[in-house]
Amino acid sequence: MNTQTNSPSAPILTPSFKWVFSKPSRALAFGMGSGLAPFAPGTAGTLWAWAAFLIGEYFLSTQAWLWIIGMGVLVGCWICGQVSEELGKKDFGGIVWDEVVAFWLVLVFIMPASLWVQIVAFALFRFFDAVKPGPIGIIDRHFKHLEGGDHSSPSNFGLMLWRGFGIIADDLAAAFFTLLTITLLHIGLSYIS
Repeated sequence: MNTQTNSPSAPILTPSFKWVFSKPSRALAFGMGSGLAPFAPGTAGTLWAWAAFLIGEYFLSTQAWLWIIGMGVLVGCWICGQVSEELGKKDFGGIVWDEVVAFWLVLVFIMPASLWVQIVAFALFRFFDAVKPGPIGIIDRHFKHLEGGDHSSPSNFGLMLWRGFGIIADDLAAAFFTLLTITLLHIGLSYIS
């Protein structure tokens, strides 16, 4: 773990592989290390989620996946809030658990699907998550405005949950708009043919 200057845009520390895997909550928050990618950690986390889902679907039913996703969102609020607090920065880019559970949600609704449909879902989800158009951006700005950048206040469980929910909310919105777009594309293509 390396320390840095405490500026509003920089985390208090730069996470290392050793730091991430020193606690289960950190390993999950960083998508089993995928969030440590030096470039586009959100994309790396989404790719990890995709691979994990494809492996997991051999062993898990849709109902089991829905339970995992539901618990992943609930526990993820605490995990993302806690690790965000440890880092000293709200919604640090390497925290990718939000992308993981949101993309699992997309996959659980579109599967079984061809590789091309999965690629379209991946591209749409990354677009909606990165660009944050319309309502997704409003949700993201709303939680960032409510939170502010103050990490000096004493930690408490409620604040960590709120921070974590703010981190996850825009990704759930991105998942919703991905599914909506895929549905509209499917209806449009069915209408044409």
